Amino acid sequence: MDNIHQFVQKSDVNAAALAIFGIIGATVVAFKVLSFLKLLFDVFLRPGINLKKYGAGRGGWAVITGATDGIGKEFAFQLASKKMNIVLVSRTESKLAAIGAELEQKYNIETKHYAMDFAKGADSDYQALQQLLSPLEVTVLINNVGTNHEMPTPFEQETDTIIKSIVEININAAMRMTKIVVPQMVSRKNGLIINLGSFAGLVPTPFLSVYSGSKAFLSSWSQAIGAELAPKGIHVQNVNTYFVVSAMSKIRRASMLIPMPKPYVQSVLAKIGTSGGASTPYTMTPYYSHAIANWAIDHLFSRGFWVQQNYNIQTDIRKRALRKKEREAANSKKL
Repeated sequence: MDNIHQFVQKSDVNAAALAIFGIIGATVVAFKVLSFLKLLFDVFLRPGINLKKYGAGRGGWAVITGATDGIGKEFAFQLASKKMNIVLVSRTESKLAAIGAELEQKYNIETKHYAMDFAKGADSDYQALQQLLSPLEVTVLINNVGTNHEMPTPFEQETDTIIKSIVEININAAMRMTKIVVPQMVSRKNGLIINLGSFAGLVPTPFLSVYSGSKAFLSSWSQAIGAELAPKGIHVQNVNTYFVVSAMSKIRRASMLIPMPKPYVQSVLAKIGTSGGASTPYTMTPYYSHAIANWAIDHLFSRGFWVQQNYNIQTDIRKRALRKKEREAANSKKL
């Protein structure tokens, strides 16, 4: 009888344990399903904050760095189409002047521009920018300017010049531009700051270690200042970006995962205030395929798994880049 009693007790314990684990498993699955449904709602149904809140059509100015190509140029045109005045900041004077003239003629808005090389990080340039912006009602800042490694490279082989350039452009420029415009945003209790982040900041990327680290900084910093500035009426969004067709990505053909700049920027501006596929505070992943990829990284497999995937991808890219350099070197010798 004692043996039977013990068997029954043991069976009850096992059944209870199975029930508890079953409830935990069902709860985890339910949370994942709900988070995916929220993603779909954000991406396809939920409207973002109307840009009129940030001065569109009311004399507000948007400052855009890296504004003459790719995503930055597209931000300039789409914000101008919504009747925002535009300040263009980039390296090439002739491109800035041409884009400014086109925006004024096409959208009947005002533009200003300033040519500077963000890689130099010159105090005189930031002082001149502050003088240019101080009389304007700056309501939007797009910290878009960025740079990357020339090719996937082990950290110990990377040049000091490229390391310094990535840190100066991807980190210091965002902080210094934000420092210039935030005081006047705080005084008006209104403003929008968009920082162009990257999946490389979401998952560490071997062989692009400095770039990856700079985007991880941007993510963390955006969350910190986002919490500081939210009570003061300023909205901060770090935009998790996968590949977009651009000169920096060196991708020329669009696909489901790699959009052209126009639909990508449309998704960003249409979804301000939503998170899309991102689960990190003050972060958005608005483009539908990027949102699904971001959700998968956050909810499926381990972080180590995704780091290894990045390692494999960049190893393959590096091999192909080195072979291309060898072919170019061989062809130059023939000439």
